[in-house]
Amino acid sequence: MTLQISDEGAVRTITLDRPASLNAFNEALYDATTIALREADADPQVSVVVLTGAGRAFSAGNDLNDMAARVTDPDYQPGEYGFPGLMEALLDLRKPLVCAVNGLAVGIGTTILGYADLVFMSSAARLKCPFTSLGVAPEAASSYLLPQLIGRQNAAWILLSSEWIDATEAQRMGVAWRVCEPEDLLAEAHRHAGLLASRPLPSLMAVKHTMVEPTRKAIRDAIAREYAQFAELLGSAANSEALAAFADRRDQGE
Repeated sequence: MTLQISDEGAVRTITLDRPASLNAFNEALYDATTIALREADADPQVSVVVLTGAGRAFSAGNDLNDMAARVTDPDYQPGEYGFPGLMEALLDLRKPLVCAVNGLAVGIGTTILGYADLVFMSSAARLKCPFTSLGVAPEAASSYLLPQLIGRQNAAWILLSSEWIDATEAQRMGVAWRVCEPEDLLAEAHRHAGLLASRPLPSLMAVKHTMVEPTRKAIRDAIAREYAQFAELLGSAANSEALAAFADRRDQGE
């Protein structure tokens, strides 16, 4: 099982459920999350989607075992939808998306927040975009969405430094809307999601459409630019060294 899905009234909660892997996205999790978002979008009984993680992480990002296999395994099989499918599902989601960041959020665990309408973050959570430390390019239109969300210099620091950002700093920058104590996080996210869900669904969708539509082409263009840069850098010397170092730490049980 890679996801838990539950409904409370008109609020659907999607929980990333690979806690042993810190909810890192492999192809199966990309596919399952894509399908879950599409189903929530199509279900007339669902007005708001809450996305969170099981265990101590929101998501540790791309599964680096998968990333290494993509470079080294000639028989590597991508998923049915994979990362591109998730990007389309996020961009096409017509209903409000609330993210409850319960723990570590790395890579896609951070960049997915650019698609959220509201972000609640545990005071114990931390964010990181490790692209430069892995020798690769940004992803998920983060090169466009983060400057739009938090300003050029804040986005530049997150994307260029590969450093951790704590919850207080994330809220100061504007990544997180609310910071909650860990034990209060889901209750607060659900309380606000429930308030949104009490509003007429067509009105919610109209508001989101008018907010997203002006940027839709720019987001798709950013994703295409990032894909091209990522493909060029994947398997490069810096990327191969970073993946080898990760494999060494894994083999040593770190």
